[in-house]
Amino acid sequence: MGMASLYGLGLGTARGGVPSARIAVYKICWSDGCSDADILAAFDDAIADGVDIISLSVGGKIANDYFNDSIAIGTFHAMKNGILTSTSAGNEGPLPASIKNFSPWSLSVAASTIDRKFETKVQLGNKKIYEGVSINTFDLKNAMYPLIYGGDAPNITGNFTGSQSRFCSINSLDANLVKGKIVLCDLSTGEGPLLAGAIGTVMQGQGPRDRAFSFPLPTAFLGPDEGADILSFINSTSNATAIIRKSNVANNSLAPFVPSFSSRGPNPITPDILKPDIAAPGVDIIAAWSLASSVTGLQGDNRFVPYNIISGTSMACPHATGAAAYVKSHHPKWSPSAIKSALMTTASPMSSATNPEAEFAYGVGHINPVKAINPGLIYDAQPLDYVKFLCGQGYNSILLQLVTGDKSTCSKAINATVWDLNYPSFALSATRLEFVKQVFNRIVTNVGSPTSKYKATVTAPPGLKIQVKPSILSFTSLGEKKAFALTVEGRASRSMVSASLVWDDGKYQVRSPVVMHVIP
Repeated sequence: MGMASLYGLGLGTARGGVPSARIAVYKICWSDGCSDADILAAFDDAIADGVDIISLSVGGKIANDYFNDSIAIGTFHAMKNGILTSTSAGNEGPLPASIKNFSPWSLSVAASTIDRKFETKVQLGNKKIYEGVSINTFDLKNAMYPLIYGGDAPNITGNFTGSQSRFCSINSLDANLVKGKIVLCDLSTGEGPLLAGAIGTVMQGQGPRDRAFSFPLPTAFLGPDEGADILSFINSTSNATAIIRKSNVANNSLAPFVPSFSSRGPNPITPDILKPDIAAPGVDIIAAWSLASSVTGLQGDNRFVPYNIISGTSMACPHATGAAAYVKSHHPKWSPSAIKSALMTTASPMSSATNPEAEFAYGVGHINPVKAINPGLIYDAQPLDYVKFLCGQGYNSILLQLVTGDKSTCSKAINATVWDLNYPSFALSATRLEFVKQVFNRIVTNVGSPTSKYKATVTAPPGLKIQVKPSILSFTSLGEKKAFALTVEGRASRSMVSASLVWDDGKYQVRSPVVMHVIP
């Protein structure tokens, strides 16, 4: 779709990950929420319709065990039928263990930034310019407007004080004082100033500035230091004025990194399964928008558009879904786990310098769809492998069947530890200062060159010993499988220690993170 933008911002061509794909939509949410029954019914319908990939940008409020989680159950049923489900990690970061979708049979997607950001400049009457963050579609031309502090304009007849009106909530401002002016507010949605007749707002405060928000009137969001400067300017002159410029596009040189809102690991139910799995673009995304809703959805906002600019893991999830569909289009017979493995082991590593939570923020790293169609090796898993995993987690047959929806049972023969699940990443939890030694058993399948020799390369910090046996895997045909064991040994002296394993044959590099972390 050409000329996609929000009033010219982010102008470009919108193109899907697989333009020839057809989309089936199943409604699960209503004004009162998203019920388990509707979620499971939608999975049943999608499975019956024969979809190839499912995208689910929904998450529960609290972490439930798999047998009590409708999304985990639905994604398991999809996986049994050869369908990978891409799920959003959630928007409650940076709190630890805040991730919402974490079952090992689904793809859990964190949000990441892209190399585009939106800046909004504020110019004061004294010619000083401040660079704010927002998505401002309004053009005030070159006119300067009177500038007032919200705390100086309380609606006294409504029993509001300056300590309340500084937040510029609805009805807190005196319309006679703010009408036609730009109002300095201590964080607000902008709805209050708009309804009071203000021409614009300058928001200031400690809120996150790693993504841009839309407001119902011209707005720029500044940090507390800049806000203090502007308040000082207001107090120092009897005729304070300002103008808020329309947003402009700038380069985000730090991208990609995971924004503060994206939910973090560790996995709250199975801490030895690393979650999230991967990061994908989810900040300031041009997205199709319903004409039934305004840009902000706030009272007084009369902008109804086909495209909006929004942020969230609900934006990241469909990016990963498109990448999964792209891999599926090249390998239609691959299992859900094979597709997931291809996406994970070809992801671009991300830096803990910009994300101190490291793998708990971005998983294996930033998604790379082009590389994912040729991963070299894959970590495949079948439904029975996940059944064994659940049995190894202490499930009895009754609990197991709540997840599987069939007559599967747990027995000594159908039982495996979490470290034996053929997962494309490695995680090990321990109590603080505990010395641990754990063996992970894995099987890789050759999907690269028929004749190839892969050498294991381990990168680990001091104090963490990692061994791989065998350290060389030789293949003579496509589809051939080879087993290896990875042993992690060390003392849990830090909250988190990151390492990596790369299988390299000179053409393909198959990377997996190895993480040891302390259980809170």
